[in-house]
Amino acid sequence: MTTRTNEAWLADLRATGAAHEEAIHDLREVIQKGLPYALTRWLSSDSPLFEPLVEEVTQETLLRVLDQLNTFEGRSLFTTWVHKIAIRLALTELRRKRWRDSSLDELTENEDAPPPPGLLADPQASPESSAERADMFARVRRILEEELTPKQHQALVLLSLQDMPMDEAAKRMKTNRNALYKLLHDARLRLKKRLALEDLTPQDLLTAFEGR
Repeated sequence: MTTRTNEAWLADLRATGAAHEEAIHDLREVIQKGLPYALTRWLSSDSPLFEPLVEEVTQETLLRVLDQLNTFEGRSLFTTWVHKIAIRLALTELRRKRWRDSSLDELTENEDAPPPPGLLADPQASPESSAERADMFARVRRILEEELTPKQHQALVLLSLQDMPMDEAAKRMKTNRNALYKLLHDARLRLKKRLALEDLTPQDLLTAFEGR
């Protein structure tokens, strides 16, 4: 794995071609080396949930890092910044899936990220709430159809909605892991811009899908 300065990480991740692919590969190794050690504070490495969670969070961290490169201020090592993102995403995912106990509650009570809406949703939704969710889902479906290419839509469904492992999704779409990362990254950028135009938030999008 190539040793990089903060500036080199940013340059390579913003590049195209071989430099970008190598940086993605190396950053994936960085995440998967440090994340399991951090996660053992909240989830046993012997748990059948452990390895799938590491893979899922690694994938999401890479996408989040690419989305937020411009927010890195250089006050720490780039890899330290990435690890913080990975841990935050892991804790959010643990909460979302309700893999939690009292120690997790205590450790995350001051977490900045709000809990996903599914944790706060009323299982006995009123007719008005159900109608609102149905309308929201219709709007989300329209946005997906209008904004995404067929391949971007397929990648989003397989990886974000069906929780398919990255390697399996790449195989099904007859592509490779790095190309699939880029495809999903571009899809999310397009959705982010369209959501802003529609005066919707990512939380609205999550709520629509959780209310299906």
